[in-house]
Amino acid sequence: MPAVILSVKQSGENNRTLTLLTQSEGIIYATLFGGPKSRLRSLASQFNSGIAYLYHDEVKKSFKITDFDVKKYHPSFNENLFKTYAASFGAEIIIKTRCAGSPDKAFYYFNGLIDGMELSSENDSRLGLIRFLWRYMELLGVRPDTSACCKCGQSFLTGKITGDAVEYISSYSEIDNGFLCTDCMALKNQRFILSRHALTYLQATAVLTPKEVRQIQIDGRTLTELKDFCYSLIQNACDSKLLSLQSGLSIL
Repeated sequence: MPAVILSVKQSGENNRTLTLLTQSEGIIYATLFGGPKSRLRSLASQFNSGIAYLYHDEVKKSFKITDFDVKKYHPSFNENLFKTYAASFGAEIIIKTRCAGSPDKAFYYFNGLIDGMELSSENDSRLGLIRFLWRYMELLGVRPDTSACCKCGQSFLTGKITGDAVEYISSYSEIDNGFLCTDCMALKNQRFILSRHALTYLQATAVLTPKEVRQIQIDGRTLTELKDFCYSLIQNACDSKLLSLQSGLSIL
C-alpha cells in the first residue's frame, strides 16, 4: 500500500518499529526484522515514501513490513536542519491527531510538504510549512475564517495592502476562534494581532491552488507573524506539547 515513513525507532537489538502514514488506513505501526546489514533496513528510512508490503498477524493484531519499494527519497533533509525538523514537526502532528480522521488528505498534505521542501530553498520551505499547518487545521476543524470579522462581518479582503505590511487590521479571539477587526477588538490583552499581508496569505492558502500560492512571496516580518500564530494554534489543537517544536524551536 502507498505509505510514507514518519518515524523509525529501535526495538530490541536488531529490530525496528516503523510508524507509517498510509493513504487508506492512516497510521500503522509495523515491525522491521533484521540487523544492520539488512537491505530492507536501508530502504525503510524516515521520510522515504513508496509502496509498503505488510504482513498482518490477525491473532496478535500486529504488522510486519516485508518489503518497501521506495519511490521518493529526501536527501536534502540530511543537509538542512530546518527541513528535518519541519518534517518531524508535521509527522508528530499527524501521529498525535491520528490523521485528523482523514487519512487520504493527511497523506496528500504531508507528502506535499516533504516533496515540496525537497525541491525548495529553506526560505520557501518555511512558507511551505505554514501552508501545511493552515491546511491541516481545516482537517482538524479548528481553522478560523480569515475573510471577515467574526463579530460584525466586516471583510478583511477590501482595501489596499500597504507595501511594508505593517497595517495591522485584526486580532485573533481565542473565545470565538475567529478574527476581530480594528473596530471590534480591544488592543489590550490581545496575543496575536495580524497584518493585512498575513491574513491575505492565510486566505490565499485556503482558497487558491498550491501552485498559485507558491507564487506569493512575503517578507520576514509577516513570516514571523504567521509562524508564531500557526505554531500556537496547532499546538492547542493537538492538546499537548509537541516535542519536535520544543526541541527545534530555535531552528523552526
